[in-house]
Amino acid sequence: MKENRRSFLRKATVASIGIASLGLANAANAEPQKDEKKVASARKSGDPICVGLIGAGSRSREHVSNVIALGGQITAFCDIQQLSIDRTNKLIADRGGKKANVYTGSPRAFEEMLAKETFDAVIIASPWEWHVPMSIAAMKAGVPYVGVEVSAANTLEECWDLVNISEQTGSQLMILENVCYRQDVMAVLNMVRTGLFGEIIHCRCGYEHDLRDVKFNDGKNYTYQEGGEILFGKEAFAEAQWRTQHSIYRNGDLYPTHGAGPVAEYLNINRGNRFLNLSAMATQSRGLHKFIIDKGGANHPYKDIVFNCGDIVTSMIKCANGQTVIVTHDTNSARPYSLGFRVQGTDGLWYNDGNTIYVEGQSKPHAWDKAKDWVDKYNHALWRDLSEKAKEAGHGGMDYMMMYDFFQTIKNNAPVPLDAYDAAAWSAISALSEASIAQGGSVVDFPDFTRGQWIKRRPIFAIDDKFPSVQKFY
Repeated sequence: MKENRRSFLRKATVASIGIASLGLANAANAEPQKDEKKVASARKSGDPICVGLIGAGSRSREHVSNVIALGGQITAFCDIQQLSIDRTNKLIADRGGKKANVYTGSPRAFEEMLAKETFDAVIIASPWEWHVPMSIAAMKAGVPYVGVEVSAANTLEECWDLVNISEQTGSQLMILENVCYRQDVMAVLNMVRTGLFGEIIHCRCGYEHDLRDVKFNDGKNYTYQEGGEILFGKEAFAEAQWRTQHSIYRNGDLYPTHGAGPVAEYLNINRGNRFLNLSAMATQSRGLHKFIIDKGGANHPYKDIVFNCGDIVTSMIKCANGQTVIVTHDTNSARPYSLGFRVQGTDGLWYNDGNTIYVEGQSKPHAWDKAKDWVDKYNHALWRDLSEKAKEAGHGGMDYMMMYDFFQTIKNNAPVPLDAYDAAAWSAISALSEASIAQGGSVVDFPDFTRGQWIKRRPIFAIDDKFPSVQKFY
């Protein structure tokens, strides 16, 4: 295993060094952006939105509940594991939905489903390595709206594939980044747009979440159970079947979009601003090995596995309009959950870890305000109108808000608020951080996935008429 890893790292380093140039070459050779081309939907006004699911695991089932709650219909879904199929069928029935057609028996059963069924939208909630092939298949099959879970892509080539196929087919690809719909995140977006913090100059964000008990389990439970077996790979269950493997063979920010998505909206990335370049570094890798030894003993069969991904990966990004962004990935450490938001302008800042806000001239000098008071004042329209309906939804209601927004887009045959360019730019942090780390922290350039269109594109996500924007976009 150690020899295989050394061989892999030699190949990965060579590949990573060429990764940015590959993306830029693809950009130069790709077809130009198509203006306003769309796949026509056969849906009539008043008809339920017919949804197909690719993947029927726990994340997909959270979508099922919201689709049905919003009046949608799960027409068909596919998965290769019978337990997931059974649980999804039961959930649909329990929620009062019609029986869905099921496709299974092969990892590529989704292709048969796409060929036989007609959908208004397809939602993809599968292991990361399948996101792009499944998204491309859905777009090429003529599905008008495709929602893909995060991160949307793993390599720069995959990022370009999402953009190019969306442009070529006219299918609308939406990255299903639910944190963009979190209540405080949306309220802060209103604060930013109205100029409460002045001109934004710096942001911090990340994914800081102890996932050791998700990356290992006993093959039956979603998380590790104290005293139980420590498994990953084919013998394990749920995410431990595939997620842990990425920490063996990759070293970078493996999961950037929960933090980068909201920050990109604050900074108008792809719409008047863009990410220019990135530099990343990683610490030693210690957390996963320590977890194995602590829980399984010094002689556990996994004791000699060498994990490549540093416990803490820090990426610094420079933006076209001058701002800097620090993105942190930290999923193998003993720590409480945090996305580490800090949004700082010339007149004040929001600091998520302390749930505090400071506004010069309005807060007491050198003293924090409670963020809740400001969040209540700048509460976004979605939360003002739908908070009661979202109470039972996953992740504190933000999953419901996201699906509601996705459905409104479909009903109005409108552009998705978080599109293929966003999916590519936010997800590209993974590949670029890997490339930078492999080169000792060198600065690597961000591809411009919009091919220059960012200069004239304008924000469309979460516009709230109660809080008109005063931002300058370029």
